[in-house]
Amino acid sequence: MPDTTCHMSMSLDGFVAGPAQSREDPLGKRGKELHGWHIGDPRATDADRTASEWLMRPRGAYVMGRNMFGPVRGDWDEDWSGWWGAEPPYHAPVFVLTHHAHEPIEMEGGTTFYFVTDGFDAAYAAACEAAGDRGVDIAGGASTVRQALIAGVIDEFTLDIAPVLLGSGESMFDGVESFGFEPVEVLHSPLTTHIRYRRVSS
Repeated sequence: MPDTTCHMSMSLDGFVAGPAQSREDPLGKRGKELHGWHIGDPRATDADRTASEWLMRPRGAYVMGRNMFGPVRGDWDEDWSGWWGAEPPYHAPVFVLTHHAHEPIEMEGGTTFYFVTDGFDAAYAAACEAAGDRGVDIAGGASTVRQALIAGVIDEFTLDIAPVLLGSGESMFDGVESFGFEPVEVLHSPLTTHIRYRRVSS
């Protein structure tokens, strides 16, 4: 089966988003500080560019949580099609975990958002079927990655650990009892340490 990947930026104290996420601050207060390595900080180096290539490599399908898709909570009471404009960067089916049904949203460039109401396992199964031999990526946010880690479906897990202390926010590892990965590659810059892990064969 093709690899399932996940690539997340994280603070030194373990948060992948800051507190008080909102439409104005989708990554929470100070959350952007985790992402300077790929969103234009002039201190970015070749290591960051290589990690950006890892992040942006094409995948056959994606799974994400509703909070990553947008700020709308509860019933779908407004028209929302994601943070990314008319042509999102995925160019593949994206399966969004939600408790509230929604018709698929077809975007430019080959991205279609499908909304899955019966849990992570169902979303992941649909993504695997859609992806074929091109692999699945667990795109975030924290809760969705946590469910993927607990389910044991991630084969390659990349963490970009920024030298930032957020103090609070969204933690990815709450309730995850074991970390069955080993590091296979480490790159670093002034902005972050990129660690690429592979799942340990049992």
